[in-house]
Parts: sequence; structure tokens; C-alpha cells
Amino acid sequence: MLFPTATFAVFFVVAFTASWLTRPFPLRWRLTMTAASFVFYGWWSWRYAGLLGASIVGNWAFGWATARAMPLGRPTATSRWTVRVAVAANLALLGWFKYAEWLVVDVWNPLPFGDVDAASTVAGIVLPVGISFFTFQAMSYVIDIGRGHQEPISLSETALFLSFFPQLVAGPIVRASELVPQARRRADPRRVRSAPAFRLIAAGLFKKVVVSSYLADQIVDPVFGAPAQHSAWEVLWAVLGYAVQIYADFSGYTDIAIGCALLLGFRFPQNFDAPYTAVSLQDFWRRWHMTLSRWLRDYLYIPLGGNRGGVGATYRNLALTMLLGGLWHGAAWTFVIWGAIHGGVLALERWRAYEPHPVLGRLRTFAIVCVAWVFFRSPTFADALGVLGRLVTGWGGHAHAGASLVNPVVVLAVAGMLATQFVPLRAVLAAQAGFARLHLAAQAAMLGVGLLAIDTLGPEGVGPFIYFQF
Repeated sequence: MLFPTATFAVFFVVAFTASWLTRPFPLRWRLTMTAASFVFYGWWSWRYAGLLGASIVGNWAFGWATARAMPLGRPTATSRWTVRVAVAANLALLGWFKYAEWLVVDVWNPLPFGDVDAASTVAGIVLPVGISFFTFQAMSYVIDIGRGHQEPISLSETALFLSFFPQLVAGPIVRASELVPQARRRADPRRVRSAPAFRLIAAGLFKKVVVSSYLADQIVDPVFGAPAQHSAWEVLWAVLGYAVQIYADFSGYTDIAIGCALLLGFRFPQNFDAPYTAVSLQDFWRRWHMTLSRWLRDYLYIPLGGNRGGVGATYRNLALTMLLGGLWHGAAWTFVIWGAIHGGVLALERWRAYEPHPVLGRLRTFAIVCVAWVFFRSPTFADALGVLGRLVTGWGGHAHAGASLVNPVVVLAVAGMLATQFVPLRAVLAAQAGFARLHLAAQAAMLGVGLLAIDTLGPEGVGPFIYFQF
């Protein structure tokens, strides 16, 4: 079920009403929201709703087993092993659905002792939507219990935490300590933060339905699909266009998710903070997919040793974290290379004690991010090299018959979205405060006009969000 559809609108109205009717009754409300979340997830494929259910029950059991192995609230040898088994079980589940085919076909088979027939065993495995996100949330829950940072929660609370539909399939990656206390509070429906919710939903829909879809259709998909048929000028704008497309697509999803959660009485952590204004790659990762960044920091980089083992170990840990972060995004060498670029530059910045110039630092960082996005977007390493090669060699004019794909609307979409990154937060909050002072009917009317404009400007039909594949 996609956010920018009439189906989701009807679903959300029903879920919203059911939520506030049952909110005074905690258990009934949790069961209602969990049922709604399973309907949302099962709309894609009911076959994999059982997989989500198994993850819920399994991690609930692992959480309580870990807590029972810590009678004094401190880690013990038994609790550490329980956590390790839980992490291994979660990674095995994720690995089978996400990486089995890639490991056999692209890693094992090319080896001298590889077995080509083994590919038939894993052929056709379908990646369940959102499995990376709810698996990471599940692991964080059990690990936090093992660290003494989280108390075990009931089965119904675990079900709500891992299945809550606004962020189920593409984040933000929320922790139990952030969602469960809010679920336990008796929220007042008269204090719903409608103004920021409506602003986020409208902005998210515009970014996804209008900007992301337009750029994908008009320049990104045609150029990345056949770079040799396009000039370097078009390739350049396609690369810039993809940087804007993936931001508009993913941050658009996040905006809608956070807005829907606000209407249900929940506040999710921020996931984007003008990432293309970053003056260094380290700054970029403080602003891009922020909940993933902190997950990688807290559950991968720091356990690897962080910066505690000396300079060489720090570089190694940065590289491993970003390599694994790249692999988390998808089972392909292109994602590994994407992670390697980020890990290498992060290590280089640390090595040189990089002090960026505000303007030059932004240009340098944006250029590195865009080059890395080429690998992220391309199906294969050869495809990525084809795009980058054409960017260098294709300055002799158009390589195809017809008008250039770089038209004023494409330029406006790319430049306009990049410019919004520099709008001061105080200006956004001031506009939001003015909107909040309006009567609820006026807010709804403005939202309706905005949705009508988005529907008019958007394409016929909307594709799935990019991050659904992860």
C-alpha cells in the first residue's frame, strides 16, 4: 500500500478513527493498531505478514530471555550469548531473503570451486518489503536490553513497536525507548499537532509525486538506461537529477510517515536535515538518513571499537561500517562500492583533520555524494562506469536525435529543490505557526487545495518509493 494513493487515504481515515476511539483502552488500542499495521503490510503480500509476525514473537522471546539472564540488571555471560543468538537469527533471516541469491550467483559461482547448479536453490527469492527496517529495529531492541538500556516489553507492545505502519516499510528507524513510552501515555485527541502534520504530509507528497516522479521520468531513467545515447551535458543533469530524486523520494516518504504519526499522537525522530548543505561527508551523515546513521554508529561502529583503538583501527572501523552500511542497502557490488567511497572519504577527512571552507566544502561534499550516487543508482559496476565515462567523453554534442532532455523545467526542479535546503528553519517554523493559527477547517481547506495541485502536477500513477527495495 503506497502513501500517495486513494487506497491509503481511506485506510488512514479508518485507522485514525479507530486509534482515537480505542486510545483510552491501552491493550485494545495496541491490538487495533497492530491489526491495522498488518493490513497495511499484508496489502503488499499476505504471505510475508507471517514473516513479520515471526520476527515479533521471536524478538519478544529473545528480549525476555536476555532480561532473565540479567538478574542484577547487568550483562552476564548468558545474556551476552542470548543477544548474540538473537542478532544471528535476525541476520540469518535478513541474509536469506536479501543476500542468498547474490552470494551464490555473484560471489560463490565465479570462484574456481563455485557450483553453478547452486543458483537454482536460491533463484526467485522475493525480498519482503521493509525487512531491513523492522529487522534493524528488532536487533536494537534486544541489544539495548542486553546493555541494560531497555526493559523488556509485553508481546502486544513488541508487536506495535515492530509493525507500526507509518514507519514499517522505510523508516525512520525508531527505537523501543522512543515509541513505547509514547504508546503508554494517554494522548489527548484535542492536542493533535495538526499544523506540522499537514505541512509534512503535503511537503512529502509534493516531493514524491511531483519532483521525484518528474525527474525520474524526464531525465534520470532515460539517461541512466542508455548513457551512451546522451551528451555529457545531459548525463551531468541526470546525475544531479538523481541526487535530487532520491532525496525528494526518501525524505518525502519520511515527511509523510512523521506527519501521519503526529496525527496518531506520536513524534518520530527527525530523519533528514538539509543534507546537501553539508560541508563535509561527516556532516552529510549527520543530516542524511539520520536514524540509520545513529544505528550504524551505536550498534556497529562503536562495538567494532569506534575511535578507541588508535588511528589505524579508527580508519578500519569507519571503512567496515560504511561497507556494511552500503551492503545493507542492497545485494550488489555497486552498493559495496558506494559504501567504500563514503568510508574512504570519511577516513580521509579524519586523517587530514579536515576543516572545510563553507562554500568549497559544500561543493566538494556534494560532488563526492553525487559520484557515489551513480554507483547507488546503477544496476552494475559496468553501468556506473558507463555513466561516469560518458560524463568525461561526451562533450561533443548530442549523441541522439531530438531535443535535449535538459529543459527549463528539469533545471528548475533540480535547482529549486537544492535551494530549499538553504531555507532557514525559522522561516519554515514561522510559516507553520501562521498555519497553526488558522481554524481547523481552513487548514483542511488549504491542505485540500494543495493535494489537488499535487494531483494535477503529478504523473498518472505513482511508482513505489525507492527505499522500499531495501
